[in-house]
Amino acid sequence: MIGTFRPALILVGLLTLLSGVLMPLAFTGLASLVFPFQAHGSLLKKDGKIFGSVLIGQNFTAARYFHPRPSATTEPDPKDPSKTISVPYAADNSAGSNLAPSAKALIERVKSDLPSMGPHPAPADAVTASGSGLDPDISRAYAERQVARVAAARHLPETAVRDLVNRFVKTPTLGFIGEERVNVLMLNDALDQMPKP
Repeated sequence: MIGTFRPALILVGLLTLLSGVLMPLAFTGLASLVFPFQAHGSLLKKDGKIFGSVLIGQNFTAARYFHPRPSATTEPDPKDPSKTISVPYAADNSAGSNLAPSAKALIERVKSDLPSMGPHPAPADAVTASGSGLDPDISRAYAERQVARVAAARHLPETAVRDLVNRFVKTPTLGFIGEERVNVLMLNDALDQMPKP
C-alpha cells in the first residue's frame, strides 16, 4: 500500500518545491534584475522616503494639484460598523461603487461634481469612478481641463503647466489600446519640483 502512494507523494513534493518555491524565487529574482522599479511596486521616493506608487491613486484635493478621478472606496463607519462611509483612495479596500447608471446616488454625485468642471461636456473620468476606485491615471482631456486652476493656484503661466502635462502624457498601449493618459502622482510630484516664479 505504501509502495503505491510513495511515487505520488514524491511527485507532489517535487512539484510543490519546483512550482511553489523555486520558480517564484527565480521569476522574482529575474524581475528584480530586469525591471527593478516595477518589481518593487513602482514606488516613488523623495528624500529617501516612499511617498506613493505610480500604480495606486492618491486623493489630491488642494487647488494647486491635479485632482484624480473620483474614488468609490469606502470603509466601515467607526460610529456604526453596520454602515460604510466614503474614504477616497483607501488602498486597503479597493472596490467600485457598483451603482447602476440610473442610481439616484450616482446621478446626484455627478450633478454636484459637474459645476466645478467648467464648460460642458466634462470628460467621463472627471465625474465617474474607476472599477477599482484606485485608478492612478486621468485622461489627457481631464488633465488639460485642470491646467488653468493649477496654474492660477501656483502663480505659474498656463503654458508652463500645459507643457508639463504634455511631458507626462502616456500614449495608448501598443498605439491603439486605451487612450492617452496622465499619471496624477508623477505629474503632481513634477509640479512640486518646478522652480517658483
